[in-house]
Formats: sequence, C-alpha cells, structure tokens
Amino acid sequence: MKNAFMNVGLFAALAIAMSGLTACGDKVSSEKGANLNTNTAASPVPQTGGPNPADTKNSGLRVAPAFITEPDLKLVEGGTFKVQDRKGQVVLLNLWATWCGPCRGEMPELIAMQNQYGEKNFKVVGLNIDDEGADEIKDFAKEMKLNYELAWVDRKTADEYMQFSRFAGIPQTFLIDRGGNLRGVFTGGGPKVIAQMKETVDKVVNE
Repeated sequence: MKNAFMNVGLFAALAIAMSGLTACGDKVSSEKGANLNTNTAASPVPQTGGPNPADTKNSGLRVAPAFITEPDLKLVEGGTFKVQDRKGQVVLLNLWATWCGPCRGEMPELIAMQNQYGEKNFKVVGLNIDDEGADEIKDFAKEMKLNYELAWVDRKTADEYMQFSRFAGIPQTFLIDRGGNLRGVFTGGGPKVIAQMKETVDKVVNE
C-alpha cells in the first residue's frame, strides 16, 4: 500500500512537470486561486458565445473585440499605440513574461516569422503581462535576440484576453488581419500549436 501511494505521488509530480513544458500559469491568477488550464490548444476564433452579428462583416469574419483594439499599449522602447490604428498590417499579439519557459521556447519561431513576413506589413508584438521593468525586459530581449516590438498589457486587459480564450496561462497569441478581424487564437506552447500558428499566419499574410 505504501508503494502504491508513492507511485501515485510520483505520477502526479511528473504530470505537473510535463504540463509546465507547454504553458505557464499566470502568476497573478495563481495568487487569486484560479483554476489554471495548462494544456496546449490552438484554434481559429474561439466560439465564446458565438460571433456577435453586430461585430461581424458580410464576409463572416469576426471583428477583433474592443479589449484588443482600443487600449493604449505602452511600448518598452517608449511611446504607445492602439491595435485599431494598425489596420493595413497583420498583427500577432503574443502574451508572455520573462519567467515563462514555454514563452521562451516559441520565441525563435516568432523571430523567424517577423523575419519572413516583415516586409509584407506583418508585426509581432510581445505583450508582457507582468510588472517587469523596461531594463529587465530589454536585457531579456537582447539575450533572446528578439527582433519584434515589446509592450506591456495592463492587468485588466490581460484578464480579458484570458477570459476570452478560456485559457488562464501563457503563452497565448491573437492574430489580427489587415482589416481588423480576429483570425486566430493560439493558447499554450509546443510544436502542434506553433505549427498551426505558422500555417494561419502564412495564409493571412498572403491573402
């Protein structure tokens, strides 16, 4: 019986360790006692309540929600911008933090996409969800050789992203097309999610 309990405990520990390879639970949500989903997932626009007809164009595409397009996002290098002011660009918004291992794991792919599609008005924007300072983020960006914009997203807005995606963890990434439509939500990390993200980005950039 003792050995059985030890085996169960070992299995649980391994399961927790493996979940950390695909996503990081949001630290603030953890402190609030949230039930964190650390499974990987990727999909087109999530069916959270279904598209609102008032927010859907004749093409059937879903206009990106206001919590994505309207907030002022503070850039680490200085200045602010709104996603809604970037119509004409394809924007990939990636929620991350320096302490998140799976976020680090997908960064080379984000770098590669920025290199590949940058001349086609494609922009990766890393949205830091924590209260990490500019110097810390800049040092991290230099270490990781990041070639894309970095900004902060405030706590309220980060929570809205997570409520919308039904995924209380990072990384999670939102793809906005040139017309301001939400074309994909990618939650967690790992090869499957990254492959689906790359496929969707290629399709949207080349439309």
